[in-house]
Amino acid sequence: MRILFADGLSDAAVERLRAGGDACTLQPSLTAEELPAHVAGFDVLVVRSTRVTAEAIEAGTGLGLVVRAGAGTNTIDCERASELGVFVCNVPGRNAIAVAELTLGLMFAIDRHIADAAADVRAGQWNKKAYSKARGLHGATLGIIGMGAIGLEVASRAAACGLTVVTEDKPRPQDVRRRMSDIGVRNLPDRASVLATSDIVSLHLPGGFETTGIVDAEFLAAMKPDSVLINTSRGEVVDEEALLAALNSTDMRAGVDVFADEPAGGAGIVDSALAQHPKVVATHHIGASTRQAQEAVAEGTAEVIEAYRTGSVINCVNLEQTPKRTATLSIRHYDRVGVLAAVLEELRRGHLNVATMQNRIFAGSVAAAATIDVAGAVEDSLLDAVRALPDVIQVSVFEA
Repeated sequence: MRILFADGLSDAAVERLRAGGDACTLQPSLTAEELPAHVAGFDVLVVRSTRVTAEAIEAGTGLGLVVRAGAGTNTIDCERASELGVFVCNVPGRNAIAVAELTLGLMFAIDRHIADAAADVRAGQWNKKAYSKARGLHGATLGIIGMGAIGLEVASRAAACGLTVVTEDKPRPQDVRRRMSDIGVRNLPDRASVLATSDIVSLHLPGGFETTGIVDAEFLAAMKPDSVLINTSRGEVVDEEALLAALNSTDMRAGVDVFADEPAGGAGIVDSALAQHPKVVATHHIGASTRQAQEAVAEGTAEVIEAYRTGSVINCVNLEQTPKRTATLSIRHYDRVGVLAAVLEELRRGHLNVATMQNRIFAGSVAAAATIDVAGAVEDSLLDAVRALPDVIQVSVFEA
Protein backbone atom coordinates (compact mmCIF):
# COMPACT_ATOMS: atom_id res chain seq x y z
CA MET A 1 0.00 0.00 0.00
CA ARG A 2 0.99 3.64 -0.44
CA ILE A 3 0.90 5.54 2.87
CA LEU A 4 1.18 9.30 3.34
CA PHE A 5 2.33 10.50 6.76
CA ALA A 6 1.15 14.10 7.07
CA ASP A 7 2.53 14.27 10.64
CA GLY A 8 5.61 12.83 12.26
CA LEU A 9 5.66 9.24 13.49
CA SER A 10 8.49 7.22 15.01
CA ASP A 11 11.09 5.86 12.61
CA ALA A 12 10.57 2.37 14.04
CA ALA A 13 6.87 2.33 13.07
CA VAL A 14 7.61 3.58 9.56
CA GLU A 15 10.34 1.00 9.03
CA ARG A 16 8.03 -1.71 10.34
CA LEU A 17 5.47 -0.81 7.67
CA ARG A 18 8.13 -0.62 4.96
CA ALA A 19 9.34 -4.08 5.98
CA GLY A 20 5.78 -5.27 5.37
CA GLY A 21 5.94 -4.01 1.80
CA ASP A 22 4.26 -0.62 2.20
CA ALA A 23 5.56 2.46 0.40
CA CYS A 24 5.77 5.22 3.00
CA THR A 25 5.97 8.92 2.13
CA LEU A 26 6.80 11.29 4.97
CA GLN A 27 5.58 14.89 4.64
CA PRO A 28 5.14 15.93 8.29
CA SER A 29 5.07 19.64 7.54
CA LEU A 30 1.88 19.52 5.42
CA THR A 31 -0.87 21.88 6.53
CA ALA A 32 -4.59 21.28 6.24
CA GLU A 33 -4.69 23.66 3.30
CA GLU A 34 -1.84 21.87 1.50
CA LEU A 35 -3.06 18.34 2.13
CA PRO A 36 -5.64 18.10 -0.73
CA ALA A 37 -2.91 18.69 -3.29
CA HIS A 38 -0.78 15.83 -1.98
CA VAL A 39 -3.17 13.03 -0.98
CA ALA A 40 -4.05 11.72 -4.47
CA GLY A 41 -2.69 8.26 -5.20
CA PHE A 42 -2.34 7.17 -1.58
CA ASP A 43 -4.24 4.27 0.00
CA VAL A 44 -3.72 5.39 3.60
CA LEU A 45 -3.36 8.79 5.25
CA VAL A 46 -1.84 9.12 8.73
CA VAL A 47 -2.27 12.32 10.76
CA ARG A 48 -1.88 13.51 14.30
CA SER A 49 -2.89 17.16 14.61
CA THR A 50 -3.26 18.01 10.89
CA ARG A 51 -6.88 18.70 10.02
CA VAL A 52 -8.38 16.45 7.33
CA THR A 53 -11.12 18.36 5.52
CA ALA A 54 -13.81 17.12 3.17
CA GLU A 55 -11.73 18.57 0.32
CA ALA A 56 -8.75 16.43 1.30
CA ILE A 57 -10.85 13.27 1.49
CA GLU A 58 -12.42 13.99 -1.89
CA ALA A 59 -8.97 14.56 -3.41
CA GLY A 60 -7.80 11.16 -2.19
CA THR A 61 -9.31 9.22 -5.07
CA GLY A 62 -7.69 5.97 -3.95
CA LEU A 63 -7.93 6.68 -0.24
CA GLY A 64 -9.49 3.94 1.84
CA LEU A 65 -8.21 4.62 5.35
CA VAL A 66 -7.44 7.70 7.47
CA VAL A 67 -5.63 6.96 10.72
CA ARG A 68 -5.50 9.45 13.56
CA ALA A 69 -2.31 8.61 15.47
CA GLY A 70 -4.04 9.34 18.76
CA ALA A 71 -7.50 9.13 20.29
CA GLY A 72 -9.64 12.07 19.15
CA THR A 73 -10.91 12.28 15.58
CA ASN A 74 -12.61 15.69 15.81
CA THR A 75 -10.05 17.14 13.36
CA ILE A 76 -11.20 14.74 10.63
CA ASP A 77 -14.37 15.21 8.56
CA CYS A 78 -15.77 11.80 9.49
CA GLU A 79 -19.13 12.56 7.89
CA ARG A 80 -17.62 13.09 4.45
CA ALA A 81 -15.37 10.08 4.91
CA SER A 82 -18.43 7.95 5.68
CA GLU A 83 -20.22 9.22 2.58
CA LEU A 84 -17.24 8.20 0.42
CA GLY A 85 -16.69 4.85 2.14
CA VAL A 86 -13.37 5.82 3.73
CA PHE A 87 -12.56 4.21 7.08
CA VAL A 88 -11.51 6.57 9.87
CA CYS A 89 -9.62 4.80 12.63
CA ASN A 90 -7.83 5.97 15.74
CA VAL A 91 -5.42 4.64 18.35
CA PRO A 92 -7.27 4.95 21.66
CA GLY A 93 -5.71 4.46 25.06
CA ARG A 94 -2.07 4.34 23.94
CA ASN A 95 -1.26 7.76 25.46
CA ALA A 96 -3.29 7.13 28.62
CA ILE A 97 -0.26 6.59 30.86
CA ALA A 98 1.39 9.83 29.76
CA VAL A 99 -1.74 11.90 30.32
CA ALA A 100 -2.29 10.24 33.70
CA GLU A 101 1.26 11.08 34.74
CA LEU A 102 0.79 14.76 33.87
CA THR A 103 -2.56 14.77 35.68
CA LEU A 104 -0.93 13.54 38.87
CA GLY A 105 1.94 15.95 38.31
CA LEU A 106 -0.47 18.89 38.19
CA MET A 107 -2.12 17.72 41.41
CA PHE A 108 1.23 17.64 43.21
CA ALA A 109 2.35 20.92 41.66
CA ILE A 110 -0.79 22.71 42.85
CA ASP A 111 -0.77 21.25 46.34
CA ARG A 112 2.94 21.93 46.94
CA HIS A 113 3.10 25.22 44.99
CA ILE A 114 5.94 23.77 42.92
CA ALA A 115 5.73 26.16 39.95
CA ASP A 116 5.72 29.35 42.04
CA ALA A 117 8.33 28.02 44.49
CA ALA A 118 10.67 27.04 41.67
CA ALA A 119 10.27 30.48 40.05
CA ASP A 120 11.06 32.26 43.33
CA VAL A 121 14.14 30.16 44.05
CA ARG A 122 15.38 30.74 40.49
CA ALA A 123 14.93 34.46 41.10
CA GLY A 124 16.94 34.24 44.35
CA GLN A 125 13.98 34.49 46.74
CA TRP A 126 13.60 32.19 49.75
CA ASN A 127 10.14 31.94 51.34
CA LYS A 128 9.89 28.63 53.16
CA LYS A 129 6.99 29.77 55.34
CA ALA A 130 4.71 30.55 52.37
CA TYR A 131 5.49 27.37 50.47
CA SER A 132 5.17 25.09 53.50
CA LYS A 133 1.37 25.51 53.40
CA ALA A 134 0.08 22.38 51.70
CA ARG A 135 -2.77 19.99 52.37
CA GLY A 136 -1.08 16.84 51.08
CA LEU A 137 -2.76 14.45 48.66
CA HIS A 138 -2.88 11.43 50.95
CA GLY A 139 -6.41 11.01 52.31
CA ALA A 140 -7.96 13.45 49.86
CA THR A 141 -10.86 12.51 47.60
CA LEU A 142 -10.41 12.59 43.84
CA GLY A 143 -13.49 12.71 41.63
CA ILE A 144 -12.92 11.51 38.08
CA ILE A 145 -15.30 12.70 35.35
CA GLY A 146 -14.82 10.28 32.47
CA MET A 147 -13.70 6.76 33.39
CA GLY A 148 -12.15 5.74 30.07
CA ALA A 149 -8.61 4.51 29.51
CA ILE A 150 -7.05 7.70 30.87
CA GLY A 151 -9.45 7.95 33.79
CA LEU A 152 -8.57 4.41 34.81
CA GLU A 153 -4.84 5.13 34.68
CA VAL A 154 -5.35 8.26 36.79
CA ALA A 155 -7.46 6.30 39.27
CA SER A 156 -4.78 3.62 39.61
CA ARG A 157 -2.00 6.09 40.31
CA ALA A 158 -4.12 8.25 42.61
CA ALA A 159 -5.14 5.24 44.69
CA ALA A 160 -1.48 4.26 45.01
CA CYS A 161 -0.83 7.75 46.42
CA GLY A 162 -3.48 7.26 49.08
CA LEU A 163 -6.35 9.21 47.53
CA THR A 164 -9.93 7.98 47.69
CA VAL A 165 -11.21 7.82 44.12
CA VAL A 166 -14.89 8.36 43.30
CA THR A 167 -16.88 8.60 40.09
CA GLU A 168 -20.51 8.70 39.02
CA ASP A 169 -22.33 5.39 38.69
CA LYS A 170 -23.30 4.71 35.09
CA PRO A 171 -23.41 1.76 32.66
CA ARG A 172 -19.89 0.57 31.81
CA PRO A 173 -18.34 -2.49 30.15
CA GLN A 174 -17.68 -5.39 32.48
CA ASP A 175 -13.89 -5.17 32.08
CA VAL A 176 -13.96 -1.48 33.09
CA ARG A 177 -16.08 -2.24 36.16
CA ARG A 178 -13.73 -5.07 37.09
CA ARG A 179 -10.69 -2.81 36.92
CA MET A 180 -12.47 -0.07 38.86
CA SER A 181 -13.22 -2.63 41.55
CA ASP A 182 -9.59 -3.78 41.62
CA ILE A 183 -8.40 -0.18 42.03
CA GLY A 184 -11.02 0.54 44.70
CA VAL A 185 -12.98 3.23 42.87
CA ARG A 186 -16.23 4.11 44.64
CA ASN A 187 -19.38 4.70 42.57
CA LEU A 188 -21.54 7.61 43.72
CA PRO A 189 -25.17 8.02 42.59
CA ASP A 190 -24.65 10.98 40.27
CA ARG A 191 -22.26 13.69 39.15
CA ALA A 192 -23.53 16.17 41.73
CA SER A 193 -22.53 13.75 44.49
CA VAL A 194 -19.05 13.41 42.98
CA LEU A 195 -18.56 17.18 42.81
CA ALA A 196 -19.81 17.77 46.33
CA THR A 197 -17.56 15.03 47.76
CA SER A 198 -14.30 15.64 45.92
CA ASP A 199 -11.30 17.69 47.00
CA ILE A 200 -9.94 17.37 43.46
CA VAL A 201 -12.00 16.94 40.28
CA SER A 202 -10.17 15.63 37.19
CA LEU A 203 -11.71 15.81 33.73
CA HIS A 204 -11.14 13.02 31.21
CA LEU A 205 -13.86 13.62 28.65
CA PRO A 206 -13.79 13.44 24.85
CA GLY A 207 -14.36 16.56 22.78
CA GLY A 208 -17.55 17.12 20.84
CA PHE A 209 -20.96 18.72 20.98
CA GLU A 210 -22.13 16.74 24.03
CA THR A 211 -19.22 17.82 26.23
CA THR A 212 -18.58 21.40 25.06
CA GLY A 213 -18.98 23.78 28.01
CA ILE A 214 -19.99 20.97 30.38
CA VAL A 215 -17.92 22.60 33.13
CA ASP A 216 -20.04 25.72 33.52
CA ALA A 217 -21.00 27.95 36.43
CA GLU A 218 -23.46 25.36 37.77
CA PHE A 219 -20.84 22.60 37.62
CA LEU A 220 -18.27 24.76 39.43
CA ALA A 221 -20.78 25.89 42.06
CA ALA A 222 -21.42 22.24 42.90
CA MET A 223 -17.73 21.73 43.75
CA LYS A 224 -16.20 22.44 47.14
CA PRO A 225 -15.14 26.12 47.34
CA ASP A 226 -11.52 25.12 48.16
CA SER A 227 -11.27 22.27 45.68
CA VAL A 228 -8.97 21.81 42.68
CA LEU A 229 -10.05 21.35 39.05
CA ILE A 230 -7.72 19.49 36.67
CA ASN A 231 -8.28 19.52 32.91
CA THR A 232 -5.98 17.44 30.70
CA SER A 233 -8.75 16.43 28.28
CA ARG A 234 -10.10 19.07 25.87
CA GLY A 235 -10.10 22.83 26.22
CA GLU A 236 -13.66 23.21 24.99
CA VAL A 237 -15.18 21.17 27.84
CA VAL A 238 -14.56 24.09 30.22
CA ASP A 239 -16.36 27.43 30.11
CA GLU A 240 -13.25 29.49 30.80
CA GLU A 241 -15.15 32.62 31.82
CA ALA A 242 -17.08 30.62 34.40
CA LEU A 243 -13.86 29.08 35.72
CA LEU A 244 -12.21 32.49 35.99
CA ALA A 245 -15.19 33.74 37.98
CA ALA A 246 -14.96 30.76 40.32
CA LEU A 247 -11.21 31.27 40.80
CA ASN A 248 -11.79 34.92 41.67
CA SER A 249 -14.66 34.34 44.08
CA THR A 250 -13.60 31.16 45.93
CA ASP A 251 -10.47 29.38 47.15
CA MET A 252 -10.62 27.08 44.13
CA ARG A 253 -7.43 26.35 42.16
CA ALA A 254 -6.86 24.70 38.79
CA GLY A 255 -4.35 22.72 36.76
CA VAL A 256 -4.84 23.14 33.02
CA ASP A 257 -3.05 21.53 30.08
CA VAL A 258 -5.58 22.45 27.36
CA PHE A 259 -7.23 25.72 26.40
CA ALA A 260 -10.14 26.71 24.18
CA ASP A 261 -8.06 29.04 21.98
CA GLU A 262 -4.52 27.73 22.27
CA PRO A 263 -2.01 28.21 19.41
CA ALA A 264 -2.51 25.69 16.61
CA GLY A 265 1.19 24.93 16.14
CA GLY A 266 4.00 23.90 18.42
CA ALA A 267 4.95 27.49 19.20
CA GLY A 268 3.16 30.80 19.32
CA ILE A 269 1.85 33.60 21.52
CA VAL A 270 -0.60 32.77 24.30
CA ASP A 271 -3.08 35.43 25.30
CA SER A 272 -5.15 33.60 27.89
CA ALA A 273 -6.50 35.09 31.09
CA LEU A 274 -6.92 31.57 32.43
CA ALA A 275 -3.32 30.56 31.72
CA GLN A 276 -2.05 33.75 33.37
CA HIS A 277 -4.23 33.49 36.49
CA PRO A 278 -2.13 33.21 39.70
CA LYS A 279 -4.24 30.29 40.97
CA VAL A 280 -3.66 28.22 37.83
CA VAL A 281 -0.78 25.90 37.04
CA ALA A 282 -0.72 25.72 33.25
CA THR A 283 1.16 23.51 30.80
CA HIS A 284 1.44 23.55 27.00
CA HIS A 285 -0.99 20.77 25.88
CA ILE A 286 1.74 18.21 26.54
CA GLY A 287 -0.34 15.46 28.14
CA ALA A 288 0.57 12.85 25.53
CA SER A 289 4.06 14.19 24.87
CA THR A 290 6.32 11.55 26.35
CA ARG A 291 8.62 9.21 24.47
CA GLN A 292 6.76 6.22 25.91
CA ALA A 293 3.41 7.54 24.69
CA GLN A 294 4.67 8.45 21.23
CA GLU A 295 6.19 5.00 20.75
CA ALA A 296 2.99 3.33 21.96
CA VAL A 297 0.83 5.44 19.62
CA ALA A 298 3.15 4.73 16.69
CA GLU A 299 2.97 1.00 17.39
CA GLY A 300 -0.83 1.19 17.55
CA THR A 301 -0.93 3.11 14.27
CA ALA A 302 1.15 0.43 12.58
CA GLU A 303 -1.20 -2.23 13.94
CA VAL A 304 -4.23 -0.45 12.44
CA ILE A 305 -2.56 -0.23 9.03
CA GLU A 306 -1.34 -3.84 9.10
CA ALA A 307 -4.85 -5.03 9.96
CA TYR A 308 -6.28 -3.00 7.07
CA ARG A 309 -3.70 -4.53 4.73
CA THR A 310 -5.08 -7.99 5.58
CA GLY A 311 -8.73 -6.98 5.22
CA SER A 312 -9.56 -6.18 8.85
CA VAL A 313 -10.55 -2.81 10.27
CA ILE A 314 -9.85 -2.04 13.94
CA ASN A 315 -10.67 1.02 16.05
CA CYS A 316 -12.96 2.39 13.34
CA VAL A 317 -15.03 5.38 14.46
CA ASN A 318 -17.31 5.94 11.45
CA LEU A 319 -19.09 2.61 11.01
CA GLU A 320 -22.76 2.16 11.91
CA GLN A 321 -22.89 0.77 15.43
CA THR A 322 -26.09 -1.11 14.64
CA PRO A 323 -26.50 -1.64 10.88
CA LYS A 324 -30.08 -1.42 9.67
CA ARG A 325 -31.31 -4.96 9.05
CA THR A 326 -34.58 -6.87 8.91
CA ALA A 327 -33.24 -10.42 9.02
CA THR A 328 -30.13 -12.56 9.19
CA LEU A 329 -29.52 -15.34 6.69
CA SER A 330 -27.35 -18.27 7.75
CA ILE A 331 -26.15 -20.18 4.71
CA ARG A 332 -24.08 -23.38 4.96
CA HIS A 333 -22.42 -24.15 1.68
CA TYR A 334 -19.55 -25.96 0.01
CA ASP A 335 -16.35 -23.94 -0.14
CA ARG A 336 -16.27 -23.50 -3.90
CA VAL A 337 -15.71 -20.62 -6.28
CA GLY A 338 -18.78 -18.57 -7.10
CA VAL A 339 -21.14 -19.85 -4.41
CA LEU A 340 -21.47 -16.53 -2.59
CA ALA A 341 -21.60 -14.62 -5.86
CA ALA A 342 -24.65 -16.68 -6.81
CA VAL A 343 -26.23 -16.07 -3.38
CA LEU A 344 -25.67 -12.32 -3.67
CA GLU A 345 -27.20 -12.33 -7.14
CA GLU A 346 -30.38 -13.88 -5.71
CA LEU A 347 -30.41 -11.22 -2.98
CA ARG A 348 -30.11 -8.53 -5.65
CA ARG A 349 -33.06 -10.00 -7.54
CA GLY A 350 -35.03 -10.00 -4.29
CA HIS A 351 -34.17 -6.32 -3.69
CA LEU A 352 -32.38 -7.12 -0.44
CA ASN A 353 -29.52 -4.90 0.65
CA VAL A 354 -26.61 -6.51 2.50
CA ALA A 355 -25.90 -4.77 5.82
CA THR A 356 -23.07 -7.01 7.05
CA MET A 357 -21.60 -10.27 5.85
CA GLN A 358 -19.18 -12.88 7.21
CA ASN A 359 -17.98 -16.17 5.75
CA ARG A 360 -16.17 -18.78 7.84
CA ILE A 361 -14.43 -21.91 6.57
CA PHE A 362 -14.70 -25.21 8.45
CA ALA A 363 -11.63 -27.36 9.12
CA GLY A 364 -10.63 -29.24 5.98
CA SER A 365 -11.87 -26.44 3.67
CA VAL A 366 -14.79 -28.54 2.40
CA ALA A 367 -17.67 -26.53 3.83
CA ALA A 368 -18.27 -22.97 4.98
CA ALA A 369 -20.94 -20.91 6.72
CA ALA A 370 -21.98 -17.43 5.60
CA THR A 371 -23.90 -15.06 7.86
CA ILE A 372 -25.58 -12.21 5.98
CA ASP A 373 -27.56 -9.41 7.61
CA VAL A 374 -30.06 -8.01 5.10
CA ALA A 375 -32.47 -5.08 4.89
CA GLY A 376 -35.74 -5.71 3.07
CA ALA A 377 -38.52 -8.26 2.90
CA VAL A 378 -37.27 -11.86 2.82
CA GLU A 379 -39.76 -13.74 0.64
CA ASP A 380 -40.14 -17.52 0.67
CA SER A 381 -39.47 -17.54 -3.06
CA LEU A 382 -36.05 -15.97 -2.49
CA LEU A 383 -35.16 -18.55 0.15
CA ASP A 384 -36.23 -21.32 -2.20
CA ALA A 385 -34.03 -19.86 -4.93
CA VAL A 386 -31.00 -19.75 -2.63
CA ARG A 387 -31.64 -23.30 -1.39
CA ALA A 388 -31.79 -24.45 -5.02
CA LEU A 389 -28.27 -23.23 -5.79
CA PRO A 390 -25.98 -26.23 -6.56
CA ASP A 391 -23.45 -25.80 -3.74
CA VAL A 392 -25.77 -24.57 -0.97
CA ILE A 393 -26.24 -27.12 1.84
CA GLN A 394 -28.79 -25.40 4.07
CA VAL A 395 -30.40 -21.97 4.58
CA SER A 396 -31.90 -20.53 7.78
CA VAL A 397 -33.47 -17.14 8.32
CA PHE A 398 -33.76 -15.26 11.62
CA GLU A 399 -35.99 -12.20 11.80
CA ALA A 400 -34.49 -9.09 13.42
